Amino acid sequence: MSSFAMRKATLGTVGLVVVGSLALSACNGDDKGTADGATKSPTSAPTSPASPSTQPSAPADQGGAAGDAKGGQQFKIGEAAQFPFKYGTTTKGEIALTVTSIEKGAPADLAPLKLGDKAAGKVPYYIHYSVKNVGTTDLQYASVGHIKGHLGDGTEAQDLTIIGKFEKCSSDSLPQGFTNGKTQEGCAIALAPSATTKVASAEYWGDPFMTIGKGLIWK
Repeated sequence: MSSFAMRKATLGTVGLVVVGSLALSACNGDDKGTADGATKSPTSAPTSPASPSTQPSAPADQGGAAGDAKGGQQFKIGEAAQFPFKYGTTTKGEIALTVTSIEKGAPADLAPLKLGDKAAGKVPYYIHYSVKNVGTTDLQYASVGHIKGHLGDGTEAQDLTIIGKFEKCSSDSLPQGFTNGKTQEGCAIALAPSATTKVASAEYWGDPFMTIGKGLIWK
């Protein structure tokens, strides 16, 4: 199922995955159920961190034409990186991606997600970014995901993926008619393990890079 279809099917439902330590879904009181009309109850189950061998790999220098960003390249916050973009099996184009800010949130921001003790001590950081279509194809309904945070020592921060609406950090599929020159803002969430630890940088590791640590870095 595409990200666009999944978002339509879960409108009114807030779900999440904390990558690397646990997996769970959280529902608010306005649950409207799934696409087939069934209502799912909140569930939780611990998972083990993914080992490097389970992650997809690709050459670190993958890119497109000359001038496109290369895997491992670093940018300043606010600086655009242009590269060939692919979503699914048929959507291909060229985008300019910019991480515009990394904003520290408050632990209380996580309360609507009903994580309980699983969120104890964790601090959300909001990675704000913009996507511009600089190619010749319509990228409507594609999703630009695979954006994660890194802590000050370079280790990965936990991801928090929201399905549905979360006012503090909204990220939607690209809209209909997302043609050349169109721009959309987005947001990804990273969790710091404590109030004394900071999410200091962000990485895009999606297509064509596909390896965490070998993508594009903003700091």
